[in-house]
Amino acid sequence: MIQSMSRVGRCIGNGPMEAFWGTLKAEMYYLRHFDSYNALVRAIADYIAFYNNRRFQERLGGLAPAEYRDILSAA
Repeated sequence: MIQSMSRVGRCIGNGPMEAFWGTLKAEMYYLRHFDSYNALVRAIADYIAFYNNRRFQERLGGLAPAEYRDILSAA
C-alpha cells in the first residue's frame, strides 16, 4: 500500500475509505449493541467479509467487489 499524500483540503485520497467506514457504520454499527470490544472486532471482520464477497453494488453492475475484481483480472 502507498500512503495517500493529498494536499490539505483535498480528500480524494481518503474518499474511498471514508465512504466505506460510513457505509459500515450505517449498515452494521448503528444497528447493533456490542457487549465487548471483541464482539465489535468480530462484527467488523464479518462485515468486511460480507462487503467484499456478498454485498451486491449497483455501481459494479450488481456484482460484489470480489466478483468484479475476478472478472477484471480474467480479462
